[in-house]
Amino acid sequence: MRILVTGGGGFLGTSIIKDLIKNPSYLVTNFSRHTYSHLEEIGVPTIKGDLRLKEDVNRALNYGFDVIFHVAALAGVWGKYQDYFEINYVGTKNLLESAKSSGIKKFIYTSTPSVVFNKGDLLGVDESAPYATHFLNAYSETKTMAEKLVLQMNDGKDFLTCAIRPHLIWGPGDPHLFPRIIQKGKTGKLRIVGDGQNLVDIVYVDNAAKAHVLAFQNLFSASPVCGQAYFVGQERPVNLWSFINEVLNSLKIESVTKTISISTAYQMGWLLEKIFKILGINKPEPPMTRFVALNLGKSHYFSHEKAKNDFGYVPEISIEEGLKRTFAYRKSIKE
Repeated sequence: MRILVTGGGGFLGTSIIKDLIKNPSYLVTNFSRHTYSHLEEIGVPTIKGDLRLKEDVNRALNYGFDVIFHVAALAGVWGKYQDYFEINYVGTKNLLESAKSSGIKKFIYTSTPSVVFNKGDLLGVDESAPYATHFLNAYSETKTMAEKLVLQMNDGKDFLTCAIRPHLIWGPGDPHLFPRIIQKGKTGKLRIVGDGQNLVDIVYVDNAAKAHVLAFQNLFSASPVCGQAYFVGQERPVNLWSFINEVLNSLKIESVTKTISISTAYQMGWLLEKIFKILGINKPEPPMTRFVALNLGKSHYFSHEKAKNDFGYVPEISIEEGLKRTFAYRKSIKE
């Protein structure tokens, strides 16, 4: 079986590829704008191309694939709307249309729980939660547009699709979550937003990858996975600020103790967004945004029962084991 992974050189994409190639019957190829030596070292070739260019997508799919894992995306809380729209929505649309016309049977899409984030707490909600109606950043909006299209394209017979919604992915080599926490912690600029009691879902990268692979393996005509979205996470939500402090303390960085109210952080984010827009600043992102303020102060965790029931997802690596592996990795690369 020939499998194409978009964004396979990234953090989650690489983990998905490593899980797939354990099965010798899966021939895996990466599609990205760049080549990656760590993929070449494990025998995974790359087709270079840009998802925004239909001709690049058509050329890639001419190689004859059976399955697509669409992991590539522009992530972030700030930037030009058009960039997010072209990569996250147009890129997905190009891939879907080309995949269907090329006779590809299965399409597994990496989504985000942000598609249902409507400013308030999300306390163990399941996939019946409606899509958000008001978005605080272009990432959430364009990922929602893309997920809707992915699920709508499922026909239950010849073209089968599903979406996986991992939340706050972390682990050894994490280029996003832990580095942000550590950088802010070192500068002393982190503040507990709200009362510090908010619970959030997190997911170790290999567990997130396994969820994608299990969904693919259970995606067949008439299966319950067809045209469905799934939240995936760890065995339990964590207290966000206890988790952040555990990460910081492992590196001998002082715990975050100073606080700021959610409303103050939100207003600060609103003001900074206005200033950055007026000045036309797209990089770096503002020190605070409305989306970040709410994500740091609100609870957002989800039921994973649907993923468990439909394709047997249970996190294989616990939070404790994941932290142990992550801390060991960080220590090894500094020695």
